[in-house]
Amino acid sequence: MSYFPIKLDKIRNLKFDMRAINRIEKKYGKPLMKIEGMQDGMLTMDETATIIWAGLAHEDKELTPDKVMDLIDDHSNLRDVSKEMWKALNSAFGADEETEVTEEKNE
Repeated sequence: MSYFPIKLDKIRNLKFDMRAINRIEKKYGKPLMKIEGMQDGMLTMDETATIIWAGLAHEDKELTPDKVMDLIDDHSNLRDVSKEMWKALNSAFGADEETEVTEEKNE
């Protein structure tokens, strides 16, 4: 399981393990990939904050999606944090491993 550091009030580490994905699915009452916007990247701000919160909650049990929004607004920007969020999510599902295997076959 990889950690993806993001700079907010301090360095925090995104991690999308089964527990993090379960947090998201419980919040929305459906499988992760059934959340509208997961396939095309068109997530609402609430969905984005919730996904980031789920990936950070392993190291801060007091964190909430609203607090995540404040941390991003006060210490970073949505573009940079979202970019790391997508990298971390893709890594959790082995997307970078598939890319590496495909690239090796094409060499």
